[in-house]
Amino acid sequence: QSAMVSQVFWISQMLYNRFPENFFIRLIGVWAPDEQSTVIEPVSGFVYYMKAPRSFKEAFADPLHFSLYVAITLAACAYLSKAWIEVSGSSPKHVARQLKDQGMVIRGHREGSMYKELKRIIPTAAALGGVLIGMLSVGADLLGAIGSGTGILLAVTIIYQYFEIFAREQAELGASDALLY
Repeated sequence: QSAMVSQVFWISQMLYNRFPENFFIRLIGVWAPDEQSTVIEPVSGFVYYMKAPRSFKEAFADPLHFSLYVAITLAACAYLSKAWIEVSGSSPKHVARQLKDQGMVIRGHREGSMYKELKRIIPTAAALGGVLIGMLSVGADLLGAIGSGTGILLAVTIIYQYFEIFAREQAELGASDALLY
């Protein structure tokens, strides 16, 4: 989600620098230097509403901006989560095929209805997971975390994966003191 926002910001800033008087470009975003630094930030247009507020004070000062930012962020996270299950091999069709190949079924469902049940559950779970991650990202942005909320989530996930790899390797080496998790 943050990579997508960065790309939209980049394109908007490029277009605004090239065509600053164009009405449609100004609808996308108007850019100006920040008063506190030399950074150029969106001050109006669609991209302004995609920019994260820096603090609770800024969020309460402009509730429309904050509300639209939260709505855009949560919708983008939910959409990208649903899209990810399709490209990652976790779609209902793939999971139903994997379960069938392993000889597993969902209790109370036949093979044909298993796909329908997974089709009902998996996209909903993916969208909900995306919304929850989006809420964590918004919260981190509001609390003024160093970096973006999405960056922090990514860093924690990577560190945890390294921890899991370390623990698995220790267990494979037969270390009796392997970390338990």
